[in-house]
Amino acid sequence: MEAFFRTHTYLVEHTSAPVRRDLMDEIDWNARLIGIKGTRGVGKTTFLLQYANEHFGSRDRQCLYVNMNNFYFQEHGIEEFAGEFYRHGGKVLLVDQVFKQYNWSKGLRKCYDSYPGLRIVFTGSSVMRLKEENPELNGIVKSYNLRGFSFREFLNLQTGNHFRAYTLDEILEGHEHIIKEILPKARPQEHFQHYLHHGFYPFFQERRNYSENLLKTMNMMTEVDILLIKQIELKYLTKIKRLFYELAVDGPKAPNVSQLAIDIETSRATVMNYIKYLADARLINIIYPEGQSFPKKPSKVMLHNPNLMYAIYPSKVDQQDMMETFLVNSLWKDHKVHQSSHESTYLVDGHHRFCVCNAQQPLSKRLPPDTIYARYNTEVGKGNLIPLWLFGFLY
Repeated sequence: MEAFFRTHTYLVEHTSAPVRRDLMDEIDWNARLIGIKGTRGVGKTTFLLQYANEHFGSRDRQCLYVNMNNFYFQEHGIEEFAGEFYRHGGKVLLVDQVFKQYNWSKGLRKCYDSYPGLRIVFTGSSVMRLKEENPELNGIVKSYNLRGFSFREFLNLQTGNHFRAYTLDEILEGHEHIIKEILPKARPQEHFQHYLHHGFYPFFQERRNYSENLLKTMNMMTEVDILLIKQIELKYLTKIKRLFYELAVDGPKAPNVSQLAIDIETSRATVMNYIKYLADARLINIIYPEGQSFPKKPSKVMLHNPNLMYAIYPSKVDQQDMMETFLVNSLWKDHKVHQSSHESTYLVDGHHRFCVCNAQQPLSKRLPPDTIYARYNTEVGKGNLIPLWLFGFLY
């Protein structure tokens, strides 16, 4: 136990978190069992250590961070470890990568039933279905999602500002006023392209090649998050990676499932399952027509965020595709996005019709008058013409 406390102290004291994530204030920290999911690389470990530092400091032995990667947990269960921590006055146990332990959900349930004064906060992959696949956690776990940096968070970090997030309604109704508050303090257009290239994953702050680091992260998403958690045999890994690559280079469009099945030598049903797994891992986003969902065929598949586009095939990044990917990813946190009846538009929350377009080109005359135009290559807007970058302030 002392070795774990020493590691905890060192990590808390040496972890730098220049951007405070808003999720820190959204979580009900009084809950006894809290699950924080997120794709690999978005900063879940840093988030746990930042919480420990804010609420306990580095040397308060009531709080302890542990990582299930530690080989100690190959022999000792989480309930055994939590019991020892609890008997020595522990109050909050922070468990990183909980899925690395066999039968982790049953272990958490035993902790919940046996140690009523202990709060456990654990992190896991976005691929995990905490309640659907782990019925023993139903009714006792509160689940939250940690996303990569929004453009707002990236801009705050780059400029030293503290711009707040806005709701979609605030942006739609008051974007002209919001922009007037932002522009005197920062020039979003100067930072927007940098964000699209390397701003979503917090590890851009590290002194390593970002694209190479992201490629490694993407491989871990498929090799660990998908194969391990979904319990898929290793021999199928190349098929999943091949499918992901073909979806990526094709750009945002409806997948030809039959052709993909031929290309990776599997069935149509397996292709659809793999597409769902890639979406769960936050490698792609799936767009369906309104009223439809999995296992129906998607109307469009796109990469999860623009950074992935540059990492996979930088010479083929299309500006329009990139901007649509940015909008969908920004909206995804709190809103439902479907393909509209007009191929070039998206339907948001069932009633907002969005069209992503270049501000330097004329507007389409074929779209309904209530269409909202998210325009790139501009910093300002008017009426239903809204600069695309501002949707990066949704969280």
